[in-house]
Amino acid sequence: MSTFFLIILASVVTSLISFVGIVIINEKIKDKLEYFLISFAAGVLLSTAFLDLLPEAQESAGESSIFLYALLGIVIFFFLERIIVLLHHHDDDKPVIDPSVTLVLIGDSIHNFFDGLAIAAAFLINPSLGLTTTLAIIAHEIPHEIADYSIFIHGGLKNTKALFYNFLSALTAVIGGILGFYFLSIFEKFSFITISMTAGIFIYIACTDLIPEVHRDYKEHKKWTQTISFLSGIIIIYLLQTLIKH
Repeated sequence: MSTFFLIILASVVTSLISFVGIVIINEKIKDKLEYFLISFAAGVLLSTAFLDLLPEAQESAGESSIFLYALLGIVIFFFLERIIVLLHHHDDDKPVIDPSVTLVLIGDSIHNFFDGLAIAAAFLINPSLGLTTTLAIIAHEIPHEIADYSIFIHGGLKNTKALFYNFLSALTAVIGGILGFYFLSIFEKFSFITISMTAGIFIYIACTDLIPEVHRDYKEHKKWTQTISFLSGIIIIYLLQTLIKH
């Protein structure tokens, strides 16, 4: 079995993890979980940015600073969200689809693209490392894909559309795998810039779109259960990162 075929297969399998959201496609289950999943998503995005993406970017950057690019990601998405809000408002002055849907779709597409590059890099060294890397990415992506799906649902998408968009963003892993096979050395030189900007994107989404929503729900329901799901998202990513490194 050729290395190229193994890279494509691993990237496709990783992309299929995006359908994990189907476990909460049932309306009754979705209504009960949505309240918790937004805070869970905020925890997952923040911990992914600080515990996964920024350390990875710093490792790739060497002595170069990554924080300017993370800030640049936040600034770019600030203006992007303003444009989205401006273009998608209707007569009642409320957007049909929340801007966070578009922001997450873009941010996660970039994230998954670099997962594909990581898979390609690992398989080009040896198949055993490629398999280990693929399993690590899958384990990491399960909570992340559930978080993304919940953001899409909360943002106004129907179940099937949310699954489709989640899968669409996940497919960039396949593109990353293909391009990584042919042009890995080129992407590795500048990867820290894009990874840093992706971290900034995740921080922006969590802090401006998700956490304010969690606080609003708390004012309405006066329950601390969302705090548990928020911390759970952080702890899960932390534990996965710790296991992957060891």
